[in-house]
Amino acid sequence: MSNDNKSNLPNVNYAHTANNGTVAAPSNFLRTIIEADMTGGVYANRQDSHGQPLPLVVTRFPPEPNGYLHIGHAKAICVNFGLARDYAGRCHLRFDDTNPEKEEQEYVDTIIDSVKWLGFNWNDTTGEHLYFASDYFDQLYLMAEYLITAGLAYVDSQSADDMATNRGNFGEVGKDSPFRTRSPEESLALFRRMKAGEFKDGTHIVRAKIDMASPNMNLRDPAIYRIRHAHHHRTGDAWCIYPMYDYTHPISDALENITHSICTLEFQDHRPFYDWILEKLSDGGFLQKPVPHQYEFSRLNVTYVVTSKRKLRQLVDEQIVDGWDDPRMPTLVGIRRRGYTPESLQLFCDRTGVTKSDGWIDMSSLEGALREDLDPKAPRATAVLRPLKLIIDNFPEDLSVACHAPVFPPAHPEHATAMRHFPITRNVWIEREDFMETPVKGYFRLTPPTEDKAGSRVRLRHGYVVECTGFDKDADGNVSAVHCNYFEDSKSGTEGSANYKVKGNIHWISVAHALEAEVRLYDRLFSDPHPDAGGKDFKLALNPHSKEVVTAYLEPGMSAALPDERYQFERHGYFVADRIDSIAGKPVFNRTVTLKDSWGK
Repeated sequence: MSNDNKSNLPNVNYAHTANNGTVAAPSNFLRTIIEADMTGGVYANRQDSHGQPLPLVVTRFPPEPNGYLHIGHAKAICVNFGLARDYAGRCHLRFDDTNPEKEEQEYVDTIIDSVKWLGFNWNDTTGEHLYFASDYFDQLYLMAEYLITAGLAYVDSQSADDMATNRGNFGEVGKDSPFRTRSPEESLALFRRMKAGEFKDGTHIVRAKIDMASPNMNLRDPAIYRIRHAHHHRTGDAWCIYPMYDYTHPISDALENITHSICTLEFQDHRPFYDWILEKLSDGGFLQKPVPHQYEFSRLNVTYVVTSKRKLRQLVDEQIVDGWDDPRMPTLVGIRRRGYTPESLQLFCDRTGVTKSDGWIDMSSLEGALREDLDPKAPRATAVLRPLKLIIDNFPEDLSVACHAPVFPPAHPEHATAMRHFPITRNVWIEREDFMETPVKGYFRLTPPTEDKAGSRVRLRHGYVVECTGFDKDADGNVSAVHCNYFEDSKSGTEGSANYKVKGNIHWISVAHALEAEVRLYDRLFSDPHPDAGGKDFKLALNPHSKEVVTAYLEPGMSAALPDERYQFERHGYFVADRIDSIAGKPVFNRTVTLKDSWGK
């Protein structure tokens, strides 16, 4: 079988355009804000540092390169890149790499690859918009010096414990540091000595001078610089002081001319400091006005997964899973290897909407989006996952009869001409569950004859009608083979087939022509929809049946399957040729999702 159903980078736009050229749907509060800003000309007539006009909408996706992206990040990617796309703007990819002890080039590479795979890029007519916070280290340092000189920041020399105690809590206001009254000159001198590497980690820290009595803990003189004698994956050992995330992030947004800084709700309480920094530095002439504005939306919470980086790392380090790209993992590399398509993830993220209300999205919604995407376009194939030999006793041993079936479902534009071909012979593989020695009520597949009744008849799909005549058992009492006879005039597609009315229709593979293949039957990693809720030990919720490896038999044309190609194995579900372990002529298949939601029962 030959086909090409790999997902190219999708160009999916779920918004539509009204007659006047404005984006009309789907509506949400972020679109309302953007459209109001565009109408009001809030970010009109701006230019970049090269004098080039800036778009009215500039967003960004700013991951920290300290791990692999997961399903929650997919929502943030789709929101930020999708809004920029729909409003003729642009979206930057920026790595907030200010924590050298946890960041590696490996994570930078996999994040870039994952965003591209999901269907987005950061290029426009002005070039590539890929940035790193470390690009701005010199500017960030100079701005910190300005804040100190202006009396808006100071060097604090308290111990970490004293600083935590004096910060107070939600029921108790904080206390001023004894170093808060340091003169700008003394703080500036200390800051420069920090930069020169004269002090050990934790000796001093630079804090913004805001309000230790603020009910918002993030405004109680937040830290903006700390000492870290650590090697940075990009700047090497050039720096031994590093800016804090809450300080770096708004400045990076402003330097990149971001208009709408979109993040999840956990950053809502950080917004006042975001605004404070931009106000002080734009007043100081460092940043162009109007400055960016931060907006928050609810994060994507999906049942039956954990997205904590610490817990995901624990799964990997303790070898509970087979690495970051294990198809059971919620990481984008794992989801991709599982066989999910970029289009299905975009569809899922679009359907979950953009709101300010936290909630849970059931995993079945994600699986449903995948089925909807794959159903009309995935090539069909036959696979026997739990084989049992069926011997057609009256079929000549040297006979091989050609059978054929459509490659694609009827909805596919190629369905009329694309056919797959496979032979039927005397011995075929069938599913073990398609034979029952003592049938239960309503069972319409193969059953043996009894004293008062002939064996059941079924149609071998795309082949002949057969009648069960008996079965064999091995020394352990297990059924080892089933026997039947076929009706020569009953072949599918011939006039005689209409003379046979049977209720059962089962699939099969010729033993002589079958492709033996490893198939991995993946299921949800956890059996609890909220495996780590309420402080539970998430490992107690592990699903012991989340992975089963079987030796299956596939129709012979499947030997041509290439890595990342997806198929519907009729009756079983959607499968993908594993992108790592498949080799030419010997694919390994992963089950992506079953045909129906078995968890909803």
